[in-house]
Parts: sequence; C-alpha cells; structure tokens
Amino acid sequence: MDFDQLTLTQAIADLRAGKVTSTALTTEALSRAKAHADLNAFITLDEAGALKAAAAFDASGDTSKPLGGVPIVVKDNIEVAGLPCSAGTPALKDYVPKADAPVAAKLRAAGAIIIGKTSMHELAFGISGYNTAFKTGAEFGVRNAYDRALIAGGSSSGTGAALGARIVAGGLGTDTGGSVRVPAALNGCASLRPTAGRYPQGGIAPISHTRDTAGPMAATMADVALLDRVITGGESIAPADLTQVRIGIVKSMLANLDADTESAFQGAVAKMKSQGVTVIEIEMAALAGLNAQVGFPVALYEAYDDMVAYLAHTGTGLGIDDMAKQIASSDVKGIFDGLVIPRKLPGPDGTPVDAKPIYEAAIKTARPALQALYSKTFSNNRLDAIAFPTTPRVAIASTPDSSSLENFGLFIQNTDPGSNAGIPGIQIPIALGATSKLPIGIELDGPAGSDRSLLAIGMALDTVFGRLPPPR
Repeated sequence: MDFDQLTLTQAIADLRAGKVTSTALTTEALSRAKAHADLNAFITLDEAGALKAAAAFDASGDTSKPLGGVPIVVKDNIEVAGLPCSAGTPALKDYVPKADAPVAAKLRAAGAIIIGKTSMHELAFGISGYNTAFKTGAEFGVRNAYDRALIAGGSSSGTGAALGARIVAGGLGTDTGGSVRVPAALNGCASLRPTAGRYPQGGIAPISHTRDTAGPMAATMADVALLDRVITGGESIAPADLTQVRIGIVKSMLANLDADTESAFQGAVAKMKSQGVTVIEIEMAALAGLNAQVGFPVALYEAYDDMVAYLAHTGTGLGIDDMAKQIASSDVKGIFDGLVIPRKLPGPDGTPVDAKPIYEAAIKTARPALQALYSKTFSNNRLDAIAFPTTPRVAIASTPDSSSLENFGLFIQNTDPGSNAGIPGIQIPIALGATSKLPIGIELDGPAGSDRSLLAIGMALDTVFGRLPPPR
C-alpha cells in the first residue's frame, strides 16, 4: 500500500475489501506522526486510545460505518472526550472534556479513529501557526510539510501539516477567516469552509459565533465530501459536469500575488476552460470596503462574550482575564490585552475606541450589505462560484515575524470576505510552484447553502488538477 498516495476513500475501500486492517493503518499513521515530530503538528498523540479503537474495529468488522477504522486527526480547539482540549493556549492545557463536540461525535460514530489533537495558532487568532506554547520539534511553530523552515499556515496548522506530510488522509479544523483553507493551500490538501450554521458549533473553543465554523480537511475533494456527508447526514455526491459550470473571477482578488501563485492560478484557469468550464471576469467594487467594516469588528467584539461563555462551559473555573494572562504568543497576547479584553477596536487614526457601536454597525448594516453584494453577483452573472488564489503567496519563513499584522492581512486577503458573508468555500491544491516547489491552491466560493454543488465541482476538478506529489 502506498501511504503517500492514500486517500480516505481508498483506505475505506481497502478496509472493506479486507486488504488492510485498521490496526495496520493506525499503527502506520502513529509511526509517521512520531517520525515527523519536527513538524510540531500535534499537541496530543493518543497512541494507546487509537490502537485500542482500531483493535475494537478489527474485532467487530463493522464495515457498514462510512469511516470505519480509518485514522484521522482533530484540531485542538474541538473537544474530544478524554483528551486535553487546549485551544493552543497554556491556561487550557489540562482541560479534559467529558464529551465529544457534536462534529467530533459524528466522525467517531461513523467509525473514525482519532489518533490525536493537532496544534494550532494560539486561540485560533492567526494565520502562521507560530505558537510558543507547545512544541515537539526543536523550534517553535507548526512547520510546513514541504519545507520545515516555513509556516504551515493557520489557524488549523497541525491538521494541514499532518495531511500534507501524509500522516493521515483526513481531519477537522475550524475556520473564522481562512483557517481551514490557508493551511490546506500551503500544505497541498483540500478543505471546505461550510456555509455558516451548516455544522453544529458546540464544544469548540470560539472566536466569533457569527463567523466561526468547523471544517473538514482531507487529501482530496472526494474525501472532504465524505467527511461533510458524515457530519451533515446527507446523501453521496457525484462529480459535477464541468461543461455546465460558470465561474467568475474578480480582478481585485488577484492582487499581491507572487510569480509562482500567479502562474499556477492562470494555469488552473486554462485547465478549467479546457474542460468546458465557462469563466467570466466580474467586478465587485464594494467588496474590500464592506469586508473591512465587518471582519475585525465582528471577530474582536464577539471574542470576549463567546470566550467567557465557553470558559463557563468547560467547568475549569477559569475566567477570561486568567486565560489572557497566560497567553504565550506575543501576537495573540497583543490582540487580547489591547483589544479583546478592553472591548476596543482601532479607530480611524489607529487609536483604540469603544468597539460596541462599530460592531453594531457591522452586524446591522455592513454584513447584510456584503451578503447582498455576493447574492447579487452570483445571480446577475448566473455563477456557480467565484474562483481566486486561496493565498496570494506560497508559505513564508516560520519566525515570530510571520505572525505580523501585515502578513495576517495578506494571507486572509482572499479568504476573509466569504467568511464574513457566511458563504461556503472549497480549497483545492493545483500545483507546486515552478520556482518555490511549494503547494499552491485555488478557492471556489459559492452562494450560501450551495455546499453540495461546490463539493461536486471540487470533485470534478480533482481529476483535472491531479494530486500534488508528496513532500520529498
């Protein structure tokens, strides 16, 4: 069996055919996780629990379960019963939930074997994964599967790195402004940010109830669709007929691209056209302005009340001030001390001002206007999706500087608007950069509620782009 090319779909087929055991798959995944300790991909590796669950599956042989016997990983802000759930922050490192978050419960009920909890940008507040609270390698920061000197992306950094390094073929992340799509793009895997509200959000350490969602990450779009089906209980999805698909490209989303990303994106567009996809250029002149009025105001204002409520749910007796005092990463500490805890937002001149009126304007006026802009753009142009480079650049050096506000803004440039509108988006790997040899991804955002149609398009595009070669 070629573990470097293994997909969830193939693993399940092989398990059902009796070609491999869950114990063999799980043992291999655990051994790869330990061999790649320098990735800092895991906060907790549950070797004993995973092997016990795999042996139980092999004994029962219940192949009717859609994920029966397959090893996966779960981001460490999603609760899994009996395993610590740190949200990547020191104050929660000893918090062990008694129950699975509903999304994790769905995967376990479907027979998945959770081998561990993956590392992340602290409290999910960043795109680099440079977290100084936890490490298994020599240096801090979750490292890129294709180059250990570079970032894995965030905030679902460890899940992205584990998938890119071929430790497992599927897992869960969470996404507020790009957190399942950015690490998937930088590590060469696929992901879905579902329509807001599609998945249950209980048992997940939050940033913003308006913007947060769990999201599946996997080797291929077919695997992502399988995880989505398990979580939502839907029917199987067939690949779309690409000759019936209309995709729009917004010029403003092609800003700040490095040469590798620009070339790979244009190559991907050409491949889509060659398969019969209709591609048109469109304008969304108000996009950046509306998005700026929604993004930080909603996330930073809701972060306070939502975290207070979550800490109460944990039963740890921990307050938000106690938690904030122990934050290890300087970028996240700055956000909490300067903005979240005092309930402030940067004013027009950069001086912090009261957040509440800005938040209320975002929720009542700017976000509905952003949603209306997307809705009108999709309907007026009869679009199935809007396509753009998931990140404008390939992975950058993993250092404390990789978490700068400038890099944060750059890497969520394209993922953030759809998040703020609550619409679904898929990330598909398209190429290794011609010069950098690093993964590059394309994102397709669709109308609210079009998740299954998007996944069908993604599955058809899987065969167009092919799977990226594994890291050397």
